[in-house]
Amino acid sequence: MHYFLLLWELFLFFLNCFPSHSSCSSPASQNITLFGDAFFTDNSITLTKALTTCLSSPSSSSSSSSGVGRAFYINPVKFLDPITNSTASFSCRFSFSIFSSSSCPSSDGIAFLISSTTDFTSLSQGYIGLPSPQQQDSSYFAVEFDTSFDPSLGDINGNHIGIDVNSVVSSATVDALSRGIDLKSGKLITAWIEYRDAMKMVRVWVGYSSTIRPPTPILASSIDLSDKFNEFMHVGFSASNGQGSSIHIVDHWHFKTFGYNSHSVSPMDMIEEGDCFLCYSGNSFTETRRNNGSVSHHRRKKIRVMALGLGGGAVFLVTAVAAVFVICVFLSKKKGVGVRQIREGQSCRFQTTKVPTRLSLSEIRSATMGFNRDRLVGEGASAKVYKGSLPFGDVAVKRFERADVRDRTLHNPFATEFATMVGCLRHKNLVQLKGWCCEGNELVLVYEYMPNGSLSEVLHGKYHDSSFVLSWKQRVKIVLGVASALTYLHEECERQIIHRDVKTCNIMLDASFNAKLGDFGLAEVYEHSSCNTRNATLPAGTMGYLAPEYVYSGVPTVKTDVYSFGVVVLEVATGRKPVEDDGTVVADYVWNLWEKKQLLEAADPKLMGNFDVFEMERMLLVGLHCVHPDYEKRPRVRDAARILKREAPLPLLPSSKPRVRIRPNCPNDTPETQTLVCDRVSTDEAPYMTPRSEFYY
Repeated sequence: MHYFLLLWELFLFFLNCFPSHSSCSSPASQNITLFGDAFFTDNSITLTKALTTCLSSPSSSSSSSSGVGRAFYINPVKFLDPITNSTASFSCRFSFSIFSSSSCPSSDGIAFLISSTTDFTSLSQGYIGLPSPQQQDSSYFAVEFDTSFDPSLGDINGNHIGIDVNSVVSSATVDALSRGIDLKSGKLITAWIEYRDAMKMVRVWVGYSSTIRPPTPILASSIDLSDKFNEFMHVGFSASNGQGSSIHIVDHWHFKTFGYNSHSVSPMDMIEEGDCFLCYSGNSFTETRRNNGSVSHHRRKKIRVMALGLGGGAVFLVTAVAAVFVICVFLSKKKGVGVRQIREGQSCRFQTTKVPTRLSLSEIRSATMGFNRDRLVGEGASAKVYKGSLPFGDVAVKRFERADVRDRTLHNPFATEFATMVGCLRHKNLVQLKGWCCEGNELVLVYEYMPNGSLSEVLHGKYHDSSFVLSWKQRVKIVLGVASALTYLHEECERQIIHRDVKTCNIMLDASFNAKLGDFGLAEVYEHSSCNTRNATLPAGTMGYLAPEYVYSGVPTVKTDVYSFGVVVLEVATGRKPVEDDGTVVADYVWNLWEKKQLLEAADPKLMGNFDVFEMERMLLVGLHCVHPDYEKRPRVRDAARILKREAPLPLLPSSKPRVRIRPNCPNDTPETQTLVCDRVSTDEAPYMTPRSEFYY
């Protein structure tokens, strides 16, 4: 049976190896206009030529276009509807490769470019062929793949990706090599670039696979391009050699615009889904528009190509099947470990994989010794967590209460958590889902096991009366880890995720005390900046972590998560619980010390002074900044992390705790639309004990 499965998988493999040529495209020369050194090579564009000799002196002062190549789509693309003043969003995908000379310095690199004009000059060194600063009449947006290092232009190194808006000095940049991408390797690299006008955000993904986009952007930046685009803009690429020598090649370029807020735009003005400007045989809309009279000819040609491909594939497949049959007969005579493992049921689905595995209930019961209480490591309102052992290692088995099994809707904690986690949330500071089980009346999620338990246990629980104390460096690392996870959820996911239950109980610690955020049973998923879909609900969470406006309105936002994160920051710095047994709220406790100018007295006494005074002050101030009663004054988690890392100045806080001002808490609110709902002094009972609240522990 296993041999038949092997043959079937091989058959599917060969099917993928012989894709059908289902469409035809026009030559690239019909779609693209070239400038400078650029020229066509088969179905790709070569933007620069290899130099026979290296340049001996800088040419940054020269306006010569030597060593610069550009390619633009032949027609300008409409980005702005002047009637409604709405701006189109866009997305594109393209592949490129950079072949660097071993004897010359690195070239400037390559850039995806949207420009108001194609008639511009550029400084040849360091500018990647982008418009020079002297040309004031041009407006452009570019994503640069920079392979030179020029500190005067703000470069961080000679292998980085940046976002440029009317300036070669990038507004946002990232080290590509640290993310596993070597721009100068000569390998085929695929980039995905997307701008969503509703979010005012540009995101860039980069990978070596030409078909599978990485789950996380390598670079994301909040940028408003609506005032940078003219009605029509030119879309293309630019590259330059500068003092170096490299060959820059672009192929497989897809581009589309979408998302106008008006139906007044003619469909012919917009580039539709799937339009391919530069492709191998297939996909270009230009071919269909320009060659309607020769469609039948292309179809006949396509059929012949498919027949030849399938015929050759069939011969190859028969040969391969015969070879596999011989191999299988040979293997059947062996008693190797691999065959024995298959017979013993050690299937490949137990291998470590990024895709959650569906497990049987018998496997779950075996892993937990029948949900033995000796294996119980945690218990919450809707589930119990057991330590389990599976062939791929120790796991945390989260068994949901049977009462919840009757409710299979998305409001069910299991359904909510499973739907959120199975969406391939991959981040080093999120607890990873390994498997799941839905059998009979049992609902189970299987996570990676965290040997050091939760942050709450370390701060207040099983280690509380022992000699173990988290060091200051460990605490800083934990807080930054949680910040990284929340930044990913709030800004870097395909859709925005509000956790709604950020607390130390849900922050797990691995063997090296790295923080991993878990428990998505209350999570809400939204389109980015989609205020209209955020309906008020009964506030859910834990007392002491809930933002006052959330308790009042029931509408979760990123700023309600920021408040919870701020409480965690204060908890880590002070060693105190969010609400002590005597009712003292940690946020109020630290605010009081701030008012008395005795902030450092809030430091956890268990540290016995073994901490950096400036870092402690910085962490306490960040915590207060995040728990500001006015959600508008709270920072993004990303900005809070930058303050902690000394990449941004300390926040300016009022001398005393501000009054609570409750407004409609939508990120899109403007001062004109915000109306004052409540203005009162925050007391211990006011923001937490409202009868509209529901609390989960």
